[in-house]
Amino acid sequence: MVAMAAAAWSLAAAVVVVMLMAAVDVEVAALNTDGLALLALKFAVSDDPNGALSTWRDADADPCGWSGVTCVQGGGGRVASVELVNFSLAGYLPSELSLLSELETLSLPYNLLAGQIPVAITALQKLAELDLAHNLLSGQIPAVIGRLVSLSRLDLSSNQLNGSLPPAIAGLPRLSGVLNLSYNHFTGGIPPEFGGIPVAVNLDLRGNDLGGEIPQVGSLVNQGPTAFDDNPRLCGFPLKVDCAGEKEDPRIPETNAGLNPGAAVEVRRPPKRRSSPTVPILAAIVVVAIVAGIVLQWQCRRRCAIATPTGDEEKESSTKDKSGAVTLTGSEERRSGGDEGEVFVAVDEGLGLELEELLRASAYVVGKSRGGIVYRVVPGRGPAVAVRRLSEPDDGDGSDSGWRRRRAFETEAAAIGRARHPNVARLRAYYYAPDEKLLIYDYLSNGSLHTALHGGPTASPTPLPWSVRLSIVQGAARGLSYLHECSPRRYVHGCIKSSKILLDDELRPYVSGFGLARLVAGAHKTAHSKKLGTAACALRSGALSALSYVAPELRTPGGMAAAATQKGDVFAFGVVLLEAVTGREPTEGEGGLELEAWVRRAFNEERPLSEVVDPTLLGEVHAKKHVLAVFHVALGCTEPDAELRPRMRAVADSLYRIG
Repeated sequence: MVAMAAAAWSLAAAVVVVMLMAAVDVEVAALNTDGLALLALKFAVSDDPNGALSTWRDADADPCGWSGVTCVQGGGGRVASVELVNFSLAGYLPSELSLLSELETLSLPYNLLAGQIPVAITALQKLAELDLAHNLLSGQIPAVIGRLVSLSRLDLSSNQLNGSLPPAIAGLPRLSGVLNLSYNHFTGGIPPEFGGIPVAVNLDLRGNDLGGEIPQVGSLVNQGPTAFDDNPRLCGFPLKVDCAGEKEDPRIPETNAGLNPGAAVEVRRPPKRRSSPTVPILAAIVVVAIVAGIVLQWQCRRRCAIATPTGDEEKESSTKDKSGAVTLTGSEERRSGGDEGEVFVAVDEGLGLELEELLRASAYVVGKSRGGIVYRVVPGRGPAVAVRRLSEPDDGDGSDSGWRRRRAFETEAAAIGRARHPNVARLRAYYYAPDEKLLIYDYLSNGSLHTALHGGPTASPTPLPWSVRLSIVQGAARGLSYLHECSPRRYVHGCIKSSKILLDDELRPYVSGFGLARLVAGAHKTAHSKKLGTAACALRSGALSALSYVAPELRTPGGMAAAATQKGDVFAFGVVLLEAVTGREPTEGEGGLELEAWVRRAFNEERPLSEVVDPTLLGEVHAKKHVLAVFHVALGCTEPDAELRPRMRAVADSLYRIG
């Protein structure tokens, strides 16, 4: 019936155009079809106090010169855009607008247009932006609005529209910018289908008369309370209004059931121009290199005391005291050419630590991986620092390729040093030589989130309370979001896991390991290896659990060597969130499943929350809603389809609102 009605409107519109051609001057015959359709809009306007339509003349050949009208370039007078903003036009919207088949933008906000939105307008297949905000429109939104397959921005705010929200809006395949239905008279509940609206869309449902519980599905979980304000009968998260009859031990609601995954495609930002890499500390490098060559020539070419954990039988000199400490220098023998190609750069001017002092200080091994060794170095003065020695093959002696690798290392290390955020581990200095690379960071004494959750040498015997866990993941999300957006290079971490989130004395989180994937890959001879992704990071770690952090699209045969992506980081962070709320390792799902797959199955089966949450959190009754909300954010991050995953900025915002 609706389709028949729309067809009837289109037929009626065509008849009216024919009648207009017969009723007006003979010169009107020169005006094309789009012009006639716009004349119908002019005739529907009963009051034009500002003369906005005074240039709309029936004697013109086409409407391309009319005010507020833009035509398709080289399109034979076809209209692409009609924009009449804040002209106080009174009247109604005629169905003849459906004849503007090339129309992409219809923007008529801040006028006095009344009546209903014509159903025939849904025939505009190329319409990308529809803005009718701040008018006097009434009635319901056409149920067939989902036919506007190109629509990316819809603003119907501040009208007198009523009825229920049409679920078809959630099915608009290209919706990406704004969906503003605020300050109307909509009633009923929020359709669960709205959970399929992409996270990138700015949803606004304020100032209506909507009621019931906000569905905890899809992108609705990631919305803030402002999206639902001024709806007195709405309840549930993220509003601070409890729904009547809420159970003490809530069951996990079904996620994204019946939704169309294709409706939740996240719009990509246009590519940004890449800025040329710069090294603002070239002068410092030259000066330090000269000084190192003269004063420290016989000291800085020493190998670390402990062999690399790659299984090689390489022998290295070391000095060791009775306490088990080693030094980063060993033999006092001078190496020939020791000063060639060496660089020591203090990224932080306040470091106050010289290379000689660093190399002679006591060092304790605190971590090993196939990518290198991490030491806690205790200098004679000042606080302890963490020194990561990268495991890389020899670059050679002064070859041209070695020089290029040194410059690449300096560029990447400088980029790491520029990353300054309260929740990102801070690079204090770095050292480069053909066969040895050191990165110096602040030493964080409380280990990592992994040891705090699953046990380890630095773990506390008391399980982390919920408030601390939430604070840690909130801070880590902010740090990772900063890395994703702090540079036009669109940085990717590439190796996110709970062991990469370090904790200080006050359990503040710091994302560590940023840039290491590219630095380690730089030791390989092929350019392709510079693009090693999250899967390659997992393989380098040597731990089976590391593969559980790898997104599905990177586990395919082709994906194992693919470049790391920000969406891959989001997936890995979602697994970290699941660790925090379940207390389980990424491989410890039941029934032979990985943790992410097991939790997703539990959600789909609506099992009690008590079966999946960390048992140590069950006593914190006040935290149940927050725990459930984090589960939803985690499952959004670990969507199998990368396009459905939110950006880290949206994840950080969602976690912040939970607290």
